[in-house]
Amino acid sequence: MPRQQLTPPSDRARRAARPGSPPRRDGAVQDASTTRIRDLVRGRGGRLRLAYTRSARGGRVDALIARFRAENPEVEVVAETGWTAPNVAGLLAGRLDAAFVRPPVPEPGLTCRIVDTEELLLAVPTRHPLATGRRRLDRAEVAGLPAVMWPRENGPGMFDRTIAQIWPDGSFHLVRQEPDDEQLLRAVAEGEVVAAVPAGRARALTLPGVRLRRFTAPTPTVDIGLAWRRGATNPAVRRLAALLAAG
Repeated sequence: MPRQQLTPPSDRARRAARPGSPPRRDGAVQDASTTRIRDLVRGRGGRLRLAYTRSARGGRVDALIARFRAENPEVEVVAETGWTAPNVAGLLAGRLDAAFVRPPVPEPGLTCRIVDTEELLLAVPTRHPLATGRRRLDRAEVAGLPAVMWPRENGPGMFDRTIAQIWPDGSFHLVRQEPDDEQLLRAVAEGEVVAAVPAGRARALTLPGVRLRRFTAPTPTVDIGLAWRRGATNPAVRRLAALLAAG
């Protein structure tokens, strides 16, 4: 029986290391994994799935996210834009980590904190009698006027709050619906309807044929809030909430 020739350990090692194969770096990989885990725990890494609301961009909303990005460059911010109702649904389903919404949002499973408050303005056609002058409008002057609004199911809390402040006597006369503020203002520019629009959005979407008017006291306002699930474990959410609380 022929004697079996044993291969020296050094030869076996050389054969195992095939040409082009990178050297093993078990220690480096483990160190990198440990660093990533430590960063996640501290909120310095990971992902923040965030939704803006269509009716509010700029101002304190964008300032808050800009500050978060600057202080947490390792966090991947995955952003989208939606109405309050779908944003709330995304939070409750676990698809979103945080979302900007228009309060009130009566969901016991969510925490909501106010980011900003802005004035409601009345957009009127430039040819409308209410378009002239510099004085503020009384509620009685807009009672019963044909109005355009977005669908209530997009944001029930904001819809109801808007109507209650501007048409408190039940004289809201809805004759047309449009999907967003830009389309509301375009409808106003056509000369047939008026619309209540948050000041920031109205001034950002300046359109010819539209005049923006303010109301007498009490000034109608709407809030913009940041919402997240109660007991959220994502460290990035906690850091975002802490930035908001710190002002």
